[in-house]
Amino acid sequence: MDLDLRLYAILDPATAGGRALPELARQVAGSATLVQLRDKTSSTRAMVEAARAIQSVLTPANVPLLINDRVDVALVAEADGVHIGQDDMAPADARLLLGRGAIIGLSIKSVAQAQAAPLEHLTYVAIGGVFATTSKDSTDPPIGLSGLRAIVQAVRARAREFPICAIAGINDGNAADVIAAGADGVSVISALSLAPDPGKAAKSLRAVVDGALAARVRS
Repeated sequence: MDLDLRLYAILDPATAGGRALPELARQVAGSATLVQLRDKTSSTRAMVEAARAIQSVLTPANVPLLINDRVDVALVAEADGVHIGQDDMAPADARLLLGRGAIIGLSIKSVAQAQAAPLEHLTYVAIGGVFATTSKDSTDPPIGLSGLRAIVQAVRARAREFPICAIAGINDGNAADVIAAGADGVSVISALSLAPDPGKAAKSLRAVVDGALAARVRS
């Protein structure tokens, strides 16, 4: 399945506004190009069940599903891949388990991490947090647009066309700046899940991203 990072929606029961995750997936599936299940508290069995339920919504829409951190859940639920952090399973090991066709993403927070990332085992990297966010507990200060640009340049110095998305605090008002800074897409949680109408919010944000990408090509 081809990778499209333009609108990467993260679904987390802790930031779902009381909505069931499969219902959230249904609402955003028309605009989101990639979806991740992130769940730091549920049991393994509950995660597998949630992944399968979300997958049943996304598959007809041809939207890939990734699992945050949990390679085992991705395998059992037959998800399209995983997103891992710097302290999770090594990308080489995740690739060994999931195979060549799986999507594997890695969180990058610094130029040093960008320079050390094993790109040969990865499908994309997610840079952040760009802006302040309440969706994830973090003691790291936001890197801002200047930090994003620096890390994008570090990745692209190694692999010119390597897929990059940006994450944290991104919304309609700043997504265009994120794309202008070099990201190929935006990864969002609250901007969709906590919106009064997640489907409408996804459509609006997707339009901003598409417009910014078109403007970048023209420039």
